[in-house]
Amino acid sequence: MGRPHRRRDCGHGAAHRERCRIQSKQLHSTVPTPPARRLPPHAILYHHHHHRVVLAHTPYRPPPSTAAMAGASSYFSLRRLLLLLLPLVPLLGATTAAAAGANSSVTYDHRSLIISGRRRLLISTSIHYPRSVPEMWPKLVAEAKDGGADCVETYVFWNGHEPAQGQYYFEERFDLVRFAKIVKDAGLYMILRIGPFVAAEWTFGGVPVWLHYAPGTVFRTNNEPFKSHMKRFTTYIVDMMKKEQFFASQGGHIILAQVENEYGDMEQAYGAGAKPYAMWAASMALAQNTGVPWIMCQQYDAPDPVINTCNSFYCDQFKPNSPTKPKFWTENWPGWFQTFGESNPHRPPEDVAFSVARFFGKGGSLQNYYVYHGGTNFGRTTGGPFITTSYDYDAPIDEYGLRRLPKWAHLRDLHKSIKLGEHTLLYGNSSFVSLGPQQEADVYTDQSGGCVAFLSNVDSEKDKVVTFQSRSYDLPAWSVSILPDCKNVAFNTAKVRSQTLMMDMVPANLESSKVDGWSIFREKYGIWGNIDLVRNGFVDHINTTKDSTDYLWYTTSFDVDGSHLAGGNHVLHIESKGHAVQAFLNNELIGSAYGNGSKSNFSVEMPVNLRAGKNKLSLLSMTVGLQNGGPMYEWAGAGITSVKISGMENRIIDLSSNKWEYKIGLEGEYYSLFKADKGKDIRWMPQSEPPKNQPMTWYKVNVDVPQGDDPVGLDMQSMGKGLAWLNGNAIGRYWPRISPVSDRCTSSCDYRGTFSPNKCRRGCGQPTQRWYHVPRSWFHPSGNTLVIFEEKGGDPTKITFSRRTVASVCSFVSEHYPSIDLESWDRNTQNDGRDAAKVQLSCPKGKSISSVKFVSFGNPSGTCRSYQQGSCHHPNSISVVEKACLNMNGCTVSLSDEGFGEDLCPGVTKTLAIEADCS
Repeated sequence: MGRPHRRRDCGHGAAHRERCRIQSKQLHSTVPTPPARRLPPHAILYHHHHHRVVLAHTPYRPPPSTAAMAGASSYFSLRRLLLLLLPLVPLLGATTAAAAGANSSVTYDHRSLIISGRRRLLISTSIHYPRSVPEMWPKLVAEAKDGGADCVETYVFWNGHEPAQGQYYFEERFDLVRFAKIVKDAGLYMILRIGPFVAAEWTFGGVPVWLHYAPGTVFRTNNEPFKSHMKRFTTYIVDMMKKEQFFASQGGHIILAQVENEYGDMEQAYGAGAKPYAMWAASMALAQNTGVPWIMCQQYDAPDPVINTCNSFYCDQFKPNSPTKPKFWTENWPGWFQTFGESNPHRPPEDVAFSVARFFGKGGSLQNYYVYHGGTNFGRTTGGPFITTSYDYDAPIDEYGLRRLPKWAHLRDLHKSIKLGEHTLLYGNSSFVSLGPQQEADVYTDQSGGCVAFLSNVDSEKDKVVTFQSRSYDLPAWSVSILPDCKNVAFNTAKVRSQTLMMDMVPANLESSKVDGWSIFREKYGIWGNIDLVRNGFVDHINTTKDSTDYLWYTTSFDVDGSHLAGGNHVLHIESKGHAVQAFLNNELIGSAYGNGSKSNFSVEMPVNLRAGKNKLSLLSMTVGLQNGGPMYEWAGAGITSVKISGMENRIIDLSSNKWEYKIGLEGEYYSLFKADKGKDIRWMPQSEPPKNQPMTWYKVNVDVPQGDDPVGLDMQSMGKGLAWLNGNAIGRYWPRISPVSDRCTSSCDYRGTFSPNKCRRGCGQPTQRWYHVPRSWFHPSGNTLVIFEEKGGDPTKITFSRRTVASVCSFVSEHYPSIDLESWDRNTQNDGRDAAKVQLSCPKGKSISSVKFVSFGNPSGTCRSYQQGSCHHPNSISVVEKACLNMNGCTVSLSDEGFGEDLCPGVTKTLAIEADCS
């Protein structure tokens, strides 16, 4: 997924193109253009070899020319090579499958993947292994399976696996083989998106930063050095999977592999080198001999037999580029990512379900949620820049690994409903029936008498009653009803039967004892240790640090004539390519400034108090994740570009061409104060009470394990901005940056109509991210050490752990909601689907319904925690629900319960709304 820096797949049709145009304008606004925004220095590499700083000279890296990007290879010679390989591809799948057993073959036709000789309709779920911890993987995979998944999909993160050239890492969160085995043991298929460019809101799009500095390398174009490295890593991953016999052709569970990622929209920007590169990537992948099909998402010219796929909020109108290829949806975005300083997006479950039902109704056969579990961007892995440490994504499984209800359950029921008609959908004939101006039916029938219908109302405002095969059906606006037998409604996308879980973050004590309490270490403002670099003028931040750290000090001195100081209002003017800066004058903090997710560069004016004689100015430039996509994204730079001082008798001092001294990183980083074995380092100074509102300060404290087994978050609302570690494990960047009060939030969310990330936003005027996930597996039984580096200043005494718990459950069900039991469906024995609708509530294991806070049977309105009685309300509502539910772990209440009494409001569609506490 190429999130903030690439255009979207627009599918077909005016509505889709307009949606995509709007999204592209918003999301593509920070794409760098050639010429490069980064002006590399003529020398200096920085390497961390434990505690040594090594300076090495490298040649100047100018931005690429169009001719260089085109490369020497001819597009036509690549195409001829590809054509030679194509006839061999079916044989590769057939021969290797035969060797492992005929039932292991994976092929495809125009309708679907064919696994073991049978067409398959597949629900896939993205779970990125480095965004959680190994101890979470089994439960995450199990939750996906329980939610109706057939597959687990993941990217492969190149820069996590090859942090230095030729040095591979596949341990802990990056243990790809262990993750793949867990998926296999759960009985699920796997889709491996090798890329190795992945975007994914992951720093540098997953490509190692060192590759940008490999001589002659230009990313993602017909460039021989880049292609050589890309092929080498792809082969390394494929060989690793082959060694474990994971490919389906070997009897394993990997049924699809992906090369490249969303390149189709980039081709025009890359010029003459784009097409040959895309064709080379396809031929390189095919030559890997995996025995399973390859896909290229958003690659409109993907050559046979590579399957081109769709990524978008809606893909029902997508068509593959060949009539021989099936219709696949590799990224259905069930939410959206978060950006520091902005409100948080939310995609309603009704709309997610609508998009999925439309896709399968229009002939789709494989759909993948990007993401089903987003997880956490631990450490410094966030991209963007300015993407939050949380990658929750409003996904069906939340950042902490808990089901997000009703979204998880609503989609589970959707999957069951679709699967009821799998054989008819894949082997039957389809027909289209118009039911009204914006109402329609997609109908599938097979030779055995099977019949499946998708009744759609794409009107975004008006509910409709339609007639289909002599029966009437209620279709809410912007909804799809699924009829697995062309008679009974098993599911409607707008009618959410699942309960809603309301989560709370319950504070827990942080400190374990006063005996071994707080310690601190203060950073020096400016140069510490030996100077790394001296230049007249500015160097690029990223070129200098090579992303070994977020931090780069720019320091200079200048003299001021005392006669120019009198009566002046002196102002420091700073311009930066991004992402953030803190300014210190004469060892005093004078201010901070930041870019944002839509514009990394910024300028700022800060009042300053100059003194006669020598003045020392130290600027700490900071990055907040590297750009993760867009044309030639690797050339996007960061750092200071101009520094001036005004207010001295109409004179302006321009310091931009001064002699500047540079220091890479922080002293605390250099001495690895965050590591678990550095707790007794003599640099730590014990404190009876930690200092508050102190910039550039490291804090260390001994902490207890929060009680229970609920997931844990670190509440950083009292702090400014910085980094956090527990027992040496990098929690990530924290920054409780507050979003504007008027940042597109709405009091209610209308699921109807086309979704975009600006719709249904929440949290205006609040921190974008207050809590930071700390996996329980990172805690020891005792002796846990929390380390914080604070940049701006805050109150560390108010930091707390919080347990993520279910506080209350809600449900809102109307009598016309589908009531068919999806578990025991039998089209030959179903009644007319008019059994009474039911409300089902359940608290987590070990908890019970302790109080019923709201009940109304009639025509209530509102959402969980804000329900309101309507004009129709049965007074017996509370007693019926309390009798069935109080002190129970779970309960079921039928809307036909006799306890509600006589109908007080004839002609009114009855709804039962309940809110109850769990404890």
